[in-house]
Amino acid sequence: MINVTKTFLPLLEEYNKQLQRAWEKQWLTNRGELVLELEQKLKEYLNTSNIIVTNNGTVPLQIALKLLGNQGEIITTPFSYVATSAAIVWENCTPVFVDIHAEYLSIDETKIEAAITNKTTAILATHVFGNPCNVEAIEVIAQKHNLKVIYDAAHSFGVTYKRKSLFNYGDISTCSFHATKLFHTGEGGAMFTNCETLYNKMFYSHNFGHNGALDFYDVGINGKMSELQAAMGLSVLPYIENIILERKKVVDYYNSNLDLSKIQTLKLRDHTQWNFSYYPIIFESEEKLLKVERKLNESQIFPRRYFYPSLNTLGYMKGNKMDISENISCKILCLPLYVGLLDVELQKIVSIINYNL
Repeated sequence: MINVTKTFLPLLEEYNKQLQRAWEKQWLTNRGELVLELEQKLKEYLNTSNIIVTNNGTVPLQIALKLLGNQGEIITTPFSYVATSAAIVWENCTPVFVDIHAEYLSIDETKIEAAITNKTTAILATHVFGNPCNVEAIEVIAQKHNLKVIYDAAHSFGVTYKRKSLFNYGDISTCSFHATKLFHTGEGGAMFTNCETLYNKMFYSHNFGHNGALDFYDVGINGKMSELQAAMGLSVLPYIENIILERKKVVDYYNSNLDLSKIQTLKLRDHTQWNFSYYPIIFESEEKLLKVERKLNESQIFPRRYFYPSLNTLGYMKGNKMDISENISCKILCLPLYVGLLDVELQKIVSIINYNL
């Protein structure tokens, strides 16, 4: 069976070695030495100023919206994983969808200003498949209208834009360390900011609002990463360069062997150093996608329809029609991409697709 992704696992003895440290300390949560070490190593690797690791990748979105959304209207993308817009609704804010670029697949910054009202408080945009949004244009719009900017950078570990970590853009940037991501802690995530004041608010927000043991700054939730999760992260991180390199080989194979005259691939924004996180292809029609998907499934190959459906069509979102997002979401398929995917498996995937285009 070939799935769309496969979790990278370090050697078990390497993970056990990290776990042993937690056992010896008898400290499994509440920001032990493994969590602190992971944060420091990630700061150094990613070249970011502030990072808080969390127990999953959705909590950072919820905290960002709690701190910056003020229960207002949040301009966002209809083309993302459901967690992006669900977090908006969960935090008693209102999602206001703006359509996407047909090639970059991120929010179309030229359509943002038309969606701004006196109730708008923030922009929550997704770097889709790790492809940067137009961060400069969005920053100009945000400053002009006194809005906050949150980036869902769940797919963006290791991505740089103009030689700067993608996590360094916006007021708050978030990432997922889910087991399906190229860097993972089994389940987990992180949030980033360049603002010290905001960092302090984010920190107490993910720790029940604590100010020391017996005092509290404000309301908070439990978003802390455990030592067990951090142990996985510390075990995976030494492999990250090889993980990215191996994924690049798969992407290069697809680029060289797929019949690109009949499908569209992701257009990366200029000045982007990408992480090879996903390989989406866009078909001429949904019928063609379904045919290819069925043929792949018959050979025990299981790609994934990221992202379907367009989020504005979900009943609890009540979004306006988004022509480009709705069109692409019906025709896009992410192909298998992970470390250990064999050449013979890649040949099989490509031959089935090309034959059925």
